[in-house]
Amino acid sequence: MKLALSTHYDQQKAKHTIQMEPQLEPIEPDTAVELYLADRESELSKQTHRTHRGRLKLFLEWCAENDIENLNELTGRDTNRYKIRRSKDIKNVTLKSYMDTLRVFLRWATGIDAVHPELPDKVQSPSLQRGENERETHIDSETAEAILEYLRKYEYATLPHVTWELYWHTSMRRGGGRALDVDDFYPDEQYLDVCHRPETDTPLKNKYEGERPVSISTALTTVIDDWLSDQRPDVTDEHDRRPLLATNYGRAHGQTLQKYVYQWSRPCAIGDECPHDRNPETCEATQRHDTAHLCPSSISTHDIRRSSLTHALRSEVPVPAVSGRADVSADVLDKHYNQMTDVEKMEQRRDFFENI
Repeated sequence: MKLALSTHYDQQKAKHTIQMEPQLEPIEPDTAVELYLADRESELSKQTHRTHRGRLKLFLEWCAENDIENLNELTGRDTNRYKIRRSKDIKNVTLKSYMDTLRVFLRWATGIDAVHPELPDKVQSPSLQRGENERETHIDSETAEAILEYLRKYEYATLPHVTWELYWHTSMRRGGGRALDVDDFYPDEQYLDVCHRPETDTPLKNKYEGERPVSISTALTTVIDDWLSDQRPDVTDEHDRRPLLATNYGRAHGQTLQKYVYQWSRPCAIGDECPHDRNPETCEATQRHDTAHLCPSSISTHDIRRSSLTHALRSEVPVPAVSGRADVSADVLDKHYNQMTDVEKMEQRRDFFENI
């Protein structure tokens, strides 16, 4: 009798276990990614959509290399192997962005019965601590463009928009941008004149050696023009100067400019899904404007400078040109600002020696 009851119990338990297992539908990784990109196209900005496509393309290449032809078969151990493979020759912050995107994709895939519901939570991203490594805190050009694209559409020619455009496209230090006056803007010649004025509280880091004209694009000239004509408050600072970056109270404080950078570098601020598994309605980084820095994705004005300089170098702008524009020596530029890996630097040098 005992044996019969035990057998019956085991059979019921096995039946229950089978019923509880998710019923997955076979799908090739390529097909799943294309469905994901098509489904998210209306939700994501163009730049973010392009970034997801690029990151997931590398995941698909890894799947092909490892003979994963059905996404149903993907396991937590597989995602760990992919993480180890991607960790070669890239920085922690870049690896984190790849793994975060993979997690977002796999979470979406659970909704079409493509992967086990518990799989997304098994995707491991490296942990980053603010200030842990100065060179690891940055954004890539795709993310910067996604933010700018959003601001151009919804916050055009406002102070936050002008702040982001100015710092990204000129690679200025925060103090350099804050020091600008309306009279330092030359729209016809398309440049900004950066001046050291310590006697009226806008010194430059390198003092008079840091003074320089900085060329700007037609697009940035137009944004600044529209800011001055339509949005900028008609104010002066306590020294009777007309600051370019102005609030209703005068010259924008450095912390105010920093606040705008923190605020708009949060993925949720531009309508993207949170890569940190947080609920935007309850997240501590969304409760007030002065808590935006608590978002793991938020960056500083210095991070924009570092990222902008790296973007210029990756775009093969000559080092002397980048150095002069940003008021930074070539040695310091390479040591503290250049985010390129050794392999990227090698590839950039390759063309110079191809025919020697």
